[in-house]
Amino acid sequence: MSDEVQPGFVRVRLDLSYDGTAFSGWAKQAGGRRTVQGEIEDALRTVTRSGTTTYELTVAGRTDAGVHARGQVAHVDLPREVWAEHHTKLLKRLAGRLPRDVRVWALREAPAGFNARFSAIWRRYAYRVTDNPGGVDPLLRGHVLWHDWPLDVDAMNEAARRLLGEHDFAAYCKRREGATTIRTLQELSLVRGEDGIITATVRADAFCHNMVRSLIGALLFVGDGHRPPDWPGTVLAAGVRDSAVHVVRPHGLTLEEVGYPADELLAARSKEARNKRSLPVSGCC
Repeated sequence: MSDEVQPGFVRVRLDLSYDGTAFSGWAKQAGGRRTVQGEIEDALRTVTRSGTTTYELTVAGRTDAGVHARGQVAHVDLPREVWAEHHTKLLKRLAGRLPRDVRVWALREAPAGFNARFSAIWRRYAYRVTDNPGGVDPLLRGHVLWHDWPLDVDAMNEAARRLLGEHDFAAYCKRREGATTIRTLQELSLVRGEDGIITATVRADAFCHNMVRSLIGALLFVGDGHRPPDWPGTVLAAGVRDSAVHVVRPHGLTLEEVGYPADELLAARSKEARNKRSLPVSGCC
């Protein structure tokens, strides 16, 4: 599969954010459910006066229903004449057409070889949770999970360190036919802020379905003392879903940032990311 843009088209990068509360996820769905992709594509079709033509977006990471994004990235291929006519006013027109829970912050012609999904080298998420006995600040209730047991952040960080690196995360993923569950977890750390909110930073080259929310679910069991710090690592090594690992609610999760390599490496990264991964086979002694 090539990332060459069709003749007569321009690939445009979009940087955007959204509050996922009222969305049924990123991806368009049958049945008329409200999605981020659907809203942006509808707005783009309207402001470019494209009639019934829909220019389809490709996104860095599909988010589930209720998950937020602050640093999402997508691309769209537009006819060169459409881009030439509208690009100077496109951002402001989208702001006037889009609903208030989704914003496009930047639009620019993408460098050669850019693919919002396959060129990315990492995605960084934050999951926010509080163990305040009184619950969550009402102004933050759509973005912070309440956990009604005291949490030991040090124990959670000890457990998190055992999960770093390249592994088969099948135990923490909802399987999808034909999709690999091998990922490289680059960062997993938790910090309690002065306001008492614990922010977990999770960064990986990519994530399989429900991976972040399952990892947080396991760490919460360690933090509240129901499991020892080595338990999440034991679950990982077993390679199968454990019924004790809960997928935490989506509203605490936000896609914060997507990382890309230097422009000259974009095409090579895109090609590499399409290769199905496998773990190296260890030799027998």
